[in-house]
Amino acid sequence: MNTINMKKILFALTMLAAVPAAAQETYENANIATDDLNGTARFVAMGGAMEALGADISTISTNPAGIGLFRHSTINATAGFVSQQDASDFDWSKKTSMSFDQIGFVYSKQSGPQSFLNFGFNYHKSRNFNHILSAANSLNGASQNKLSYIKGAEDCFGLEDDGGVWIGDGNAYSQLDYLYYNVLLPDANDGNFYYNDAKGYNMIRGQKGYIGEYDFNFSGNINNRWFLGITVGIKDVNYKSYSEYRESLVDASNNSVGDVLVSDERYIDGAGFNVKFGAIYRPIEESPFRIGLYVHTPTFYDLTTENLTFITNKTSVGLYINEPKSSSERYKFKLYTPWKFGISLGHTIGNMVALGATYEYSDYGSIDSRVNTGGGYDWYYDEYWEDSESDRVMNNHTESTLKGVSTFKVGAELKADEHFAVRLGYNYISPMYNLDGFKNGALDSPGSYYASATDYTNWKATNRLTAGIGVNFDKLSLDLAYQYAITKGEFSPFMGYEAAAGSDLTDNFATITNVDNKRHQLLLTLGYHF
Repeated sequence: MNTINMKKILFALTMLAAVPAAAQETYENANIATDDLNGTARFVAMGGAMEALGADISTISTNPAGIGLFRHSTINATAGFVSQQDASDFDWSKKTSMSFDQIGFVYSKQSGPQSFLNFGFNYHKSRNFNHILSAANSLNGASQNKLSYIKGAEDCFGLEDDGGVWIGDGNAYSQLDYLYYNVLLPDANDGNFYYNDAKGYNMIRGQKGYIGEYDFNFSGNINNRWFLGITVGIKDVNYKSYSEYRESLVDASNNSVGDVLVSDERYIDGAGFNVKFGAIYRPIEESPFRIGLYVHTPTFYDLTTENLTFITNKTSVGLYINEPKSSSERYKFKLYTPWKFGISLGHTIGNMVALGATYEYSDYGSIDSRVNTGGGYDWYYDEYWEDSESDRVMNNHTESTLKGVSTFKVGAELKADEHFAVRLGYNYISPMYNLDGFKNGALDSPGSYYASATDYTNWKATNRLTAGIGVNFDKLSLDLAYQYAITKGEFSPFMGYEAAAGSDLTDNFATITNVDNKRHQLLLTLGYHF
């Protein structure tokens, strides 16, 4: 076991105990800011590459002008199953679950010989959080326990050695807000804080929940050449996760002293809104070839997050052995996602073949994590207002950790006859994370102060393969789609530390674990047009 006397630092612990004007952390923000490929079975089966083809209700949330290509009013509803490959059920998270994914309608009204004005509404699940992440590996002397000790030694937060007073009176966990020091073990005899090396770790997290998007669209066409549309979207965030992180600690002689367990529940909920603009143009009057352009504003989120975290000392050293100690926080923050831009091409050959291709770009390094700075009540308008400002420290970290993402989508539909269609699609989404990025728990930001977990995963590119069939019966349609998505990543249980020359501390780097997310989805859409 190793020890050094901890210095008092100027960063007051009262800041942590005060009502927080908090922001969120880069990796959790990235999880909220992204979308899945989801919607009607036809849209998914064609890889979502319908931003220039249009005439599918799911284009309401990608290129709003696509609703302008409807010539009949329609209603659709979609449900299905989602299953994670190579996973086992954990706590409240199930590897396979049912999902209600979409319901909406379009009302189409002819306004001229070749012109229509359309109104549409659609709900779809833009993000399905269901995911089980597990990782285990050796640590070869590094530990989260040791990282907490280093943070204190480097004046990243206040650890106070007060002659054993805080320790001896049983208030170490509450007065020091033990959560922020992760798994440091206070000693009952001398009042010092100790760290232990670890021989290995085991981590498992189960996520569940969704982001539901409610889109309202107005669109139309001019002489069947120009198609224009606008969509106002409202997003509803419902996220929760539960994780267990366990380290097997050893003493200075490399003898096992037991485990430390950190159990963490995290909830995020709230709402946001965005606006989407789109256009489709047929450059050649005699040809069905068309070009689509669209832009999405950021989604402006007002969110609330809370956690309940337990630390259990299952070792033979320190205080509170086998007595779980808890910490919890609840605070509001704002999050503005990046702008999104897209261009697409579409072409049909008679009534038999439809081809689509889309390119999208969004710079996730520009995510704006914001701190609530105050607010008030407007008695005249009977409404509450709240001010915020950008968390520059966290946003700088986000800019260096995340990057611009390019999404390529292609899709095709082949009709054997007017009643039966076969569809195929493919997506490639470039990596969002820099592979040398890390969750920095030492930032002078509320997003670090209130973080309740130290792990992070740098996910790589995503590949999606899609396929499906469709059958039409007069005014009824039945569509089936299958989607397989795979993303690989590099998991680390905590950030690394390289000791300065001459320091009493030593390097502390965790072993990286390769993980993946392989997901299967099956969708069924029932439609009716009139």
